[in-house]
Amino acid sequence: MGIFSLSRDLRTALLDLRDQRLVSAFARGEQSIAESLVFPSQSGTVLNMNNFIKRTFVPLVQRAGQRKMRFHDLRHRFGRLLIQQVASLAYVKEQMGHSSIQVTVDTDGHLVLGGNIEWVDRLDDGISPQESATPAQPAPSAAGDEMLQVLGYEWLGGRDSNPDRQIQSLQSYR
Repeated sequence: MGIFSLSRDLRTALLDLRDQRLVSAFARGEQSIAESLVFPSQSGTVLNMNNFIKRTFVPLVQRAGQRKMRFHDLRHRFGRLLIQQVASLAYVKEQMGHSSIQVTVDTDGHLVLGGNIEWVDRLDDGISPQESATPAQPAPSAAGDEMLQVLGYEWLGGRDSNPDRQIQSLQSYR
């Protein structure tokens, strides 16, 4: 398993919970909360997932006005939100605990494809001649066109310099 990131808000909430538990433990004369559960049941035992879903999760989803979902759907939503925020697929793979980046792409790759069209659109934005690796070629002049017509490729023996016969025959259709 990799290292999983926590948002600032989640980290703060968990640290506050820990601090509250420490204060309560010390008030009871306990020296540690190492054996305490992070999210215990009301009776202080390990949560029963079925009870948690019925008593807590489903009512919270309804109160939030969300569509019906499974608890596991939160995991997929987390991965999709990361992708929609343009996180790298390698980072999403690590956060999701996938065995390979292929699993990540197979699961949520459709989100990347639609989201990346903006990168292609950016190619149209403000490309200046300085961004090109080679200098821009001057536009052909009318005199240059006349010269090509006069020469008629005579200096090449009636063919292009490309030795490929198929390309030469295609160029004869100009």
